[in-house]
Amino acid sequence: MKFDLDKTVEILQQTPYTLQRMLDGLSPEWTGSRGDRENWAPYDVIGHLIHGEETDWIPRAEIILTQGENRTFDKYDRLAQFEKSKGKPLSDLLTEFAHLRSANIEKLVRMQLTQEQLQLKGIHPALGEVTLEQLLATWAVHDLNHIRQIVVYMGKLYGEEVGPWKEYLLILN
Repeated sequence: MKFDLDKTVEILQQTPYTLQRMLDGLSPEWTGSRGDRENWAPYDVIGHLIHGEETDWIPRAEIILTQGENRTFDKYDRLAQFEKSKGKPLSDLLTEFAHLRSANIEKLVRMQLTQEQLQLKGIHPALGEVTLEQLLATWAVHDLNHIRQIVVYMGKLYGEEVGPWKEYLLILN
């Protein structure tokens, strides 16, 4: 599928609702952080998404659109959530994520991006030159990736309990 900003916004708008419906009210055994920096629980993923809303997608889009002398993005701390979210209830994090995402989508829509602007470039500290279009497409796929991560994490909590059905459950393999 070719990049389409409206279709990208569709995914970006749905993510907070999807996660809210999926996670709010579940017991901490399903969602709670175990502090494992390699195997994030749903709580950790939501904290990570919040940090991205604050420091990644829109701030980087603004760097690209400014086309100033320095177009290099700030380094992103992909583990910041382990300190920033500590002690907050998951329901509060879900609400915070929804508010931040809504504000960022408003900013994105107000930008009224043209095809020419979508081809403007910034500099990612690890990947080099990237276009605004690539950044925005990545934002949507990043959401989908983390929804998948949550589902896999939760499925594996019952990985042994499913018994012989395990061979039929792709999520566990």
